[in-house]
Amino acid sequence: MSLRAANLQDSFTDPAHGLDRASSTPEPTSVCHEELWLLGQPPLWRFLDFVEHAAVGGVHLDRAGLVGEWEAANDHYQELEHSEAGIANSAVPRDMDAELAPLIREVVAHPHFRHTFDTVPTTFGMVELDRLIVRQKHVTQSFVDGLVRRIACCPDRETLFQICLPLDAPKPPVQICKVGPQRYVFRCESTDLRHHQTTVLEPRQVPGYDSFGAVAGLIAVVVGFGHDFLSVIRVGNRLLLDNGYHRACALRALGVTHVPCVIQTISRLDELQMTVNARVAEDAGLYFESARPPLLKDFFDPKIRKLLPVRAQTHLVEVHVEVKHLVEEPMETW
Repeated sequence: MSLRAANLQDSFTDPAHGLDRASSTPEPTSVCHEELWLLGQPPLWRFLDFVEHAAVGGVHLDRAGLVGEWEAANDHYQELEHSEAGIANSAVPRDMDAELAPLIREVVAHPHFRHTFDTVPTTFGMVELDRLIVRQKHVTQSFVDGLVRRIACCPDRETLFQICLPLDAPKPPVQICKVGPQRYVFRCESTDLRHHQTTVLEPRQVPGYDSFGAVAGLIAVVVGFGHDFLSVIRVGNRLLLDNGYHRACALRALGVTHVPCVIQTISRLDELQMTVNARVAEDAGLYFESARPPLLKDFFDPKIRKLLPVRAQTHLVEVHVEVKHLVEEPMETW
């Protein structure tokens, strides 16, 4: 059995997560949407590749002009390293309100939480959006705008908690196609579609399944989405936004300054490699040691941000199944 996940925006695209990709009311499907990029963040080639392969008319855009825009943003970041040096060092979370304790207990008991945050020390807290370090270079502005319309106004404390830490967020539709005798494809507009695991199930675990004979066992390829909890990685006094980019941008656009989230505390590099995107661990100095790393508020800075029209794409997880019937000779004993 083999499995292949096909992200049609190419491997340089960071995946967004479920609730941020499709909230309670799906947006009308269109041939393109707007992607918001942070210019000036290396590597430059990733931005140029994205424009060429994903942006509408990207192959015809002035490449030198794009490089010039990126360089200007990079110069602006160098200025920020002096004017805002150390800004990320004071992102100390606030305690959650005591009245939210019952909601926190519900989150902790949820299987999505238990199966995700089981590796390093984990707490809950209120974090300041503008001081969150970001690892994603771009967000889908069309989805951010849709979230802003649905949330509509600065939410009250309990509603804000449920937006940031939902228990059963709606998921976008998934089409499952049989495209060959032993070949299946999962299709979805969300980049969060992923392979969870391949596992062995007993017949009692799949009630309602009937076959022409007694079932010995089932091999299940589990495909679905990631968790929907807004979460950050804490290293010292710095906080890196790990999940929930579109909601964070939408809430900031609505005037929210602090949000509730899950906080994972990292004390050494090996733990970082286990809990966050591999690129972060490879370039940990940028995020946790530089004077002024990229921050969430940069998505709102006109000297850094750039909107690009991007073709709507479908994302696939493809599964191949190979079954062989063999005969094994008994082993000789001595």
